[in-house]
Amino acid sequence: MPKSKVTKTDLSEGVSRTPVKVKQATTPIVWLVIMGICLVLGLVWIVVYYLVAGRGIIPFVDTLGAWNYAIAFGLMVIGLLMTLRWR
Repeated sequence: MPKSKVTKTDLSEGVSRTPVKVKQATTPIVWLVIMGICLVLGLVWIVVYYLVAGRGIIPFVDTLGAWNYAIAFGLMVIGLLMTLRWR
């Protein structure tokens, strides 16, 4: 396949044909901390629910009932979604 030719207009406009290395953006440390907290807190919430459910040790856990699953999995999903923006 033939190579494309560089025209004089490209050279006169000052267009550089050499590749430029672009610096990758890094994720702030706060983002990583919040992501980790969400993942761990969701896991801890579900484990605590399984351990204390029905025993009356933590009263609000029993009153939430099945919403404990939604809270725990919601926290974990938020943490997992945050990993999509991690660089």
